[in-house]
Amino acid sequence: MSTETKSSLNFIEQIIEEHNANGKFEKRVHTRFPPEPNGYLHIGHAKAIYTNFSIAQKYGGKTNLRFDDTNPTTEDTEYVNGIQRDIQWLGFQWEGEALYASDYFGQLYDYAVELIKQGKAYVDDSTVEEIRAMRGTPTEPAQASQYRERSIAENLELFEGMKAGKYEEGSRVLRAKIDLSSPNMHMRDPILYRILNAPHHRTGDAWCIYPMYDWAHGLSDSIEGITHSLCSLEFEVHRPLYDWILIQLGTYRPQQIEFARLNVNYTITSKRKLRKLVEENYVSGWDDPRMPTITGMRRRGYTPKGIRNFIHKVGLARRENIIDISLLEHSVREDLNKVANRVMVVLDPLKLVITNYPEGQIEQMTAINNPEDPEAGSREMPFGRELYIERADFMENPPRKFYRLGIGRKVRLKHGYIVECTNVVKDENGEPIEVHCTYFPDSKSGSDTSGIKAKGTLHWVELNAAKSIEVRLYDRLFLDENPTGHKDKDFLEFVNPDSLQTISSKAEPSLVNAKVGEYFQFLRKGYYVLDSDSTEDQLIFNRTVTLKDGWK
Repeated sequence: MSTETKSSLNFIEQIIEEHNANGKFEKRVHTRFPPEPNGYLHIGHAKAIYTNFSIAQKYGGKTNLRFDDTNPTTEDTEYVNGIQRDIQWLGFQWEGEALYASDYFGQLYDYAVELIKQGKAYVDDSTVEEIRAMRGTPTEPAQASQYRERSIAENLELFEGMKAGKYEEGSRVLRAKIDLSSPNMHMRDPILYRILNAPHHRTGDAWCIYPMYDWAHGLSDSIEGITHSLCSLEFEVHRPLYDWILIQLGTYRPQQIEFARLNVNYTITSKRKLRKLVEENYVSGWDDPRMPTITGMRRRGYTPKGIRNFIHKVGLARRENIIDISLLEHSVREDLNKVANRVMVVLDPLKLVITNYPEGQIEQMTAINNPEDPEAGSREMPFGRELYIERADFMENPPRKFYRLGIGRKVRLKHGYIVECTNVVKDENGEPIEVHCTYFPDSKSGSDTSGIKAKGTLHWVELNAAKSIEVRLYDRLFLDENPTGHKDKDFLEFVNPDSLQTISSKAEPSLVNAKVGEYFQFLRKGYYVLDSDSTEDQLIFNRTVTLKDGWK
């Protein structure tokens, strides 16, 4: 492999290339994505999904979806279904049927018995608190449990009794017997099994002991023939235990490789903290468009390709870093620019009357749906004497470089005519309620022979045909770049009170045919998606991203 070619590969691909060159794993690439079904996936999981699936695809390999369902007290089939939906929405499909760690509970138990027979595991009657107190520090060794030297026969009998439900929850655990002086705390006789008197969402009441993650994970990888166990950097310290277990049992051993997590500013990815946002009603649910969950991003209008492109741009690294959320927004915006049809929506309506336009006359103006997509076609938009324009597009006495509407100023109405403002009608508070203009009949867009120049172009909606819609303007959920990075403050103190603003707006009539989840560019305003809360009588659109990078 040339130096130039090698430098174009990320570090995981370089490792795989070396494995393929020396024949390790017989040139197979078989990865897995192993989520715990105790919540919804978030942007960090999206990177893990992309990494596992895309690397396997590049090398003609396979990716398993395996649920790490070893904690029945927090897991639910709701999350199982949601995770599968999210993976497929992102554009990936796992090999065969979805798998579960619970598929292997019998094998995992037998492996534990084998470890006990080798004298390398023992049943400990100490409480979790006592075990924690005996654990030591990184510079001081752990203390041996008084039960560490139980005989193999006694350990086998006690472990069988744990499985049979003879003992109370929390009264006994199975621990590996490794090295109490190891500088790696995970090697100091880690817990392998605990008693949990809780029904499992798949196995029911068949088990009352459940394996810990470190026991189930590596052995499940081994059972499935995984070649490259790709995981985030916090599992690097678990790798010695991963290898130790498989070496002691003499089973097939995959290669665990760690990569940096995806950390995005103004965002949290702790499931516990995300659950707190939901349960304490800071957001409307796991799919709230302000949430960094995949289901929330989907509802907000983020596209699968936009998210994938973002992760590709971030790349794979060994070192942790924080990515600016504007890169995610930019990637979504780039994709939406190609796929979203342009429509006209007036967010903050102000009435405009063209005084010299014939009363009762309606013209149909041809509007291109998407200039980035020649196959998107065009549509007809009604144009008449009375229109809505944006309130911010009018100033009675505008400054010189205000290229929108003001007394004596000319603008082009998109797809329509050039108009000139003549006067304004105000309410009792002096606020504009109606702008009067005249139009130039020979200035129609596409056939303009007037010779009149207008520096600005405004979007508009014909007043009588306008559809009333609700628009939800979303901003970032947190005001601080690192809401969890303050030891003396709770992350909830940084919740943005203005992260959602709901307004009533006017839309062109074509939007009555919009489908839930359909993307649009509201001309001059940003990208929006039709929300699932919509009804026939009330269309609701979520702002996805603005047209340019920035907070608003």
